[in-house]
Amino acid sequence: MLEHAELVAGGGRHLLRFKVEPERAVVLRGDLSEALERIEKADGLVAVLASGDPGFFGIVRLLAERFGSEDLRVLPTVSPISEAFAWAGLPWDDAVVVSAHGREPRRTVNACRAYPKVAILTSPNFGPADLAEALNDLDRAFIVVERLGDPDERFFEGDAAAVASEEWDDPNVVVVYDPTRAVGGKRWISAHPHVRRGRWALPEGEFEHRSGMITKAETRAFVLARLGPGPGDLIWDIGAGSGSVAVECARFGAAAIAVEKDPESCARVRENAARHGIYVQVVEGEAPDALLDMPEPDAVFVGGTGTSFEEIAQLAAVRARRSIVLTLVTLERVVPVAKILVSHGLEVESTLLQASRMKGVGSLHRLAAETPVFVVSGHRAETGSERS
Repeated sequence: MLEHAELVAGGGRHLLRFKVEPERAVVLRGDLSEALERIEKADGLVAVLASGDPGFFGIVRLLAERFGSEDLRVLPTVSPISEAFAWAGLPWDDAVVVSAHGREPRRTVNACRAYPKVAILTSPNFGPADLAEALNDLDRAFIVVERLGDPDERFFEGDAAAVASEEWDDPNVVVVYDPTRAVGGKRWISAHPHVRRGRWALPEGEFEHRSGMITKAETRAFVLARLGPGPGDLIWDIGAGSGSVAVECARFGAAAIAVEKDPESCARVRENAARHGIYVQVVEGEAPDALLDMPEPDAVFVGGTGTSFEEIAQLAAVRARRSIVLTLVTLERVVPVAKILVSHGLEVESTLLQASRMKGVGSLHRLAAETPVFVVSGHRAETGSERS
């Protein structure tokens, strides 16, 4: 096919490797507009050289959008992701696959925080060392597959420090996994978010907690709706207590960091996360100081503030990319917090939630009111890149 093609498009290394004559070669670089125009003007067969499986985060999508799929004939080779997992002897139907190529790498980092096994298609602007530096606070193993298919291809396995200290050549892919959860359970669907049986806003009995110190299910449902957690997000849960909000956010596929000053409560958060089969990073410390070095969140939940609620609200309003949700018991704190969020350009909504649960009294029933809770939420308009 290469011999009979009028035009051969590909990366510079591909064209050199197959000794394509310059007069019928077009290099794929930048925004690809020039290459696509030459392909469009060609009268005969056009061959496109790409690494691995071009239909998986590859150039097949762009070619099908521009020229239609009816004239495309795709001859894939083994995916570098498949090669990486095969080299490590790991199954990958339970892995999440993400791309940082031409995309915001922050979502890639958050996916690695949330999931036990992630394969990353890297980019020249965000390679293995950058990823390892961003994840150096987590206990993760790294596999790097470099220059796959070339005579000098390399497979490397190590921790974040080892990967961050190395120099890496393109192209490469990285697998990041938790060694304690390297082999997941048998599934019927690959890489799905953690929500099971459609349940969320779980009953308080699903969590270990101390003396009722937990965000009630009805309030938690409202809070989760305002936080909007999902894959690629990072959620802070400040004053986490039992960690019920952090755990539920992680069950939706978001990365979650629970901040809690009480050591016993930190242990409960870890226990609750393990109970629900997800991972929540726990930071033992008191806000706002504990928040200063944490990675940028998409959304912040503040469930316990103490006397520092205004400082915490100020910091969260500056750092949160999308939304902030606070639960407050006293009316005197609602207006000051709302003013802080408004001053930072957020659209603010304040709601009083009061739920009553049916309780049995002998053969009769009554309604028992839960403690009323004010929910103050601030939302920032999303950009096009965030929506994608």
